[in-house]
Formats: sequence, structure tokens, C-alpha cells
Amino acid sequence: MHKFLKSIGFSEYTTTRKIQELVKDVIMNPESRNYTTLNGNEDTVLVEFCKNFAENMGIAVCGEFDENDNFTFYYFYPYLRGTGVSSMEDVSVERHAAKESYAGVCDDIKVGVTLIFYLQNMIPYIKYRNTDKLPVRGTSLTLSALGIQGSIMMPIIKSENQKKKIQQSTLTRNQLIEAARRGDEDAIESLTLEDMDTYTTISRRIQKEDVFSLVDTYFMPYGVECDQYSVLGEITECHIVKNRLTEEEICVMTLNCNELSFDVCINVKDLFGEPKVGRRFKGVVWLQGAVNYPEQD
Repeated sequence: MHKFLKSIGFSEYTTTRKIQELVKDVIMNPESRNYTTLNGNEDTVLVEFCKNFAENMGIAVCGEFDENDNFTFYYFYPYLRGTGVSSMEDVSVERHAAKESYAGVCDDIKVGVTLIFYLQNMIPYIKYRNTDKLPVRGTSLTLSALGIQGSIMMPIIKSENQKKKIQQSTLTRNQLIEAARRGDEDAIESLTLEDMDTYTTISRRIQKEDVFSLVDTYFMPYGVECDQYSVLGEITECHIVKNRLTEEEICVMTLNCNELSFDVCINVKDLFGEPKVGRRFKGVVWLQGAVNYPEQD
């Protein structure tokens, strides 16, 4: 069973037989099909079947057709299609070693860590690669995430003046990071001193205050798989959808995490607390992403 199947409402699909029936249903009744040749070999066609079981979420099945139109199943994965644009930074893509799937890498200064995500739209990428059009400039990135465990936390109360100060300091810090990337020694020194001040302040306050009253949001790698993260983010939008097949309820939230905006879905059974706009979501997620190419916009 795929660990994140329950995130889109398939928590009861734990046997091989039920999962095989689900995969067969997607192959026989897909809502979209994407095809491309693989490595320039006209005899082999890589195909991806997708079927939604709730709004913007479903199952993707990948495989290949040979020259006799016989289908060979590779793998499947659950997905959540994100809304909006998460980042305008350039994205690089690498193939996974074990199968014909891809990881995306985005170095966004807002987050503080290199974002590694599971690439949803691999077929357009392979088409660009087959025609030697890589790298593509002017792309944007839409991120989404599937959660398997999570809880709702109350927000840190801030006045309008405090919010403006935070936005200004974030903007200034991002500008310094960008300058430091280009080798500006003054920017590097300023960032180092700022980090030392932050460390000193937190070390003093942590003795008397709870860590979640000091830390507003975070975005950290989790476990040994590079596309899974532990996140704490502010909920800017949330609603409940229902899986059409299992009728399980799924909570879909838009999070603002370190100024990075992305959608998260999680089974209501696995969510502790009541999500509302302004509150915070804390949980472990599998990060996915779709690269928006200029010709697709």
C-alpha cells in the first residue's frame, strides 16, 4: 500500500487485491491521459493515466505501451493538484534511480532549505528533454502536499504594526541572502550577526516560553526520504471535500509557511483539532510539485 493513499481518502485500501482493483479502474476509466516516447524510442510509449476521486486529487498510474499495444504497469501514486504559484525560482529535475519517475529541486530563498519534491507533470518535462529544449526559462512552480498526521495549533497573536515589521524584516533578509549568494561579504557578515542575535534571543526566551509561541512557522526535512517535510504553517484557506468512491472526508488547506504558499490535503481521521483560517497546521507531509512551463500558461 502507498503510505499516502489515506491522505486522499483511501484509508481502507490496505490489501493488494483492493489496490489492484483501484489501479485497474484508473486505467480503464481515466479522466486524462498523457503520452510520450521514451528516450527517442518510437516503439515504446510512456503513458500516465489520471483520475480524480475528489476535487483536484486522485490517482495517477504510469506504465508503457510496446509496439503491439500491450500495456506494462510501472507504478501508481496519489496526488493533489496545487492551486496558485508557490515559487518563481528555477527548477532542476532528476530521474529517480529505480523507476521512471522524477524529483524536482528548487532553491527558494524564502524557505531556507532546498526544496525537493515529487514531480507530478513528468510527461511535459520528458517531451522538452526529447526535443533538446532544456533548460526552459521563465518557469514557475506550483507545490502541493499530502499529509498523514497533523494537528491544528492556535496562532501567535500579532498586531498590524508587528505584521508590517515582520514583512519588512523578511524582505530585507531575503535581499541580504540574494546578495550573499552573489558573494557580497557585507551581506554575509550582516546575516551572520543577525543569526547570532536570533540565537541569543531564543536561548534566553526558551527557558520561560513554549517553543511554538516563539516559532511562527517552519519548514524542515523529515525522515530519510528527501521529499518529506515537517511543516508548521498558517492556514489561509480551508475546506472539506469528500472522496467520491469511499465517501471519506478530506481537509484541504492552503498554508503560508515561511512566505511559501502551497496546498495540503489530509484525511479528517488523521487531523487533530478544528482547522480554521488564521490557525496553524503542524504535520508531516509528502511534497509534490508541478512545473508551469511558459507554453502551458
